[in-house]
Amino acid sequence: MHDVEQLIDGAWGPGSGTRRLTVTNPANGQPVTAVAIASDADVAAAVKAARNAAPGWARTGPSARAAALHAAADAVEAAADELAGIMNAEMGKPVDGAKDSIGAGVGTLRQYAELGPTHRGRSLAGNDEAIDLMAYGPRGIVAAITPWNDPVAVSCGLLGAALVSGNTVVYKPSERTPATGWRLAQILAPHFPDGVLSLLNGDGPVGAALAEAEVDVVAHVGSTATGRAIAAACARTGAKALLENGGSDPLVVDADVDPAWAAQQAALGAFVNSGQICVAVERIYAHRDVAGPFLEALAAEAGTWAARIGPLVDARLRDGVHAQVSAAVEAGARVLTGGCVPDGPGAYYPPTVLADCTDDMAVVREETFGPVAPVVVVDSFAEALARAADSPYGLAATVLTGSMSHAQQAWRDLPAGTVKVNAVFGGAPGGAAHPRRGSGQGFGYGPELLDELTVTKAVHIEAPPAGW
Repeated sequence: MHDVEQLIDGAWGPGSGTRRLTVTNPANGQPVTAVAIASDADVAAAVKAARNAAPGWARTGPSARAAALHAAADAVEAAADELAGIMNAEMGKPVDGAKDSIGAGVGTLRQYAELGPTHRGRSLAGNDEAIDLMAYGPRGIVAAITPWNDPVAVSCGLLGAALVSGNTVVYKPSERTPATGWRLAQILAPHFPDGVLSLLNGDGPVGAALAEAEVDVVAHVGSTATGRAIAAACARTGAKALLENGGSDPLVVDADVDPAWAAQQAALGAFVNSGQICVAVERIYAHRDVAGPFLEALAAEAGTWAARIGPLVDARLRDGVHAQVSAAVEAGARVLTGGCVPDGPGAYYPPTVLADCTDDMAVVREETFGPVAPVVVVDSFAEALARAADSPYGLAATVLTGSMSHAQQAWRDLPAGTVKVNAVFGGAPGGAAHPRRGSGQGFGYGPELLDELTVTKAVHIEAPPAGW
């Protein structure tokens, strides 16, 4: 079992807290990680160390910061098998999928190592006697609070962008995957000076204390409720809030698509990683002309996914998913497949397809974060877009259509940060988007993340008067 510690000012230790928590394997209930929970004094000490290290790291040349990040990426890549095993034990992600996710994290570290030294500044057109420029510099201390569902890849994005742009970082991974975050920090930290990267472990109170501390940015990926609490804390302290919160992403199935192909896309979006993805397909609007064969094909696809997905992260989430499914059935939804808690150990839940759903059901309206595909039948493409847009969230959306005009209408009209046409996943490297509504604020990835983590200073320089 992993015994997880804090990293404060270059020193590893349990910290001064008296609380502890234990993480169990969601597949069998066996304990896998023991965590010493950081105290308020530990939070203050980590922030102080980051503040003390900030001037030196900010003055370190961009090429040197990039070289450190490249070396860190190499070290993470070398430890991919180990990290994948820890992820599998803590949150149930199958090892092959975990290794793919870690590979994406390594790629992100390398991306920011390349982008950091070229992060833009520009000169301005002033008069001949002066120099005017816009200079970019780090914001200072970044509190990075990361999720459990993709713990390495998301952490690599936030940590890599913050570090290469000259910020110091206090990193708090999710209490559901603390050993994954701890091992990642162990791999990264030797490549940076003491205090530049600190690690705090713990639950919600630790994250709240960090968000209230004297930091300059709080970067969070996780639930909408936590994101809103962080935004409120930042409003009080003056820190910048950078948030990717939850979502309830729609999938629109147009009348002219092949229903079997559409079912494959829907199943991939709803069931991969057991539905535990921020941009998972959470609700489906199927045109009445293809709804029958689409539902039949989707139920069949769910059967092929049953043996491929791991457990949910814990029984608490599994019970919440099942509660939404049960409430939908009580309100009139039909279970085509799945929809029951299996016997035996572990937090498993089967791929579930629900027909006859309505927009007022929680399984449609709210984020489910499990392998559930609720289907709403619509009479027109316009109705599908309108109902897809009627949401408190705005993270991503997918439209399956053979009509170019419908595709154009969809990406223009849907109020989501990312709109995908004819593929539930994919996109060119370097893309970035603004989440909308309850799904957050600010660029959380791509080159634009460097803009979020730096400040711009206008500089005007004139020569001293003649005769001095």
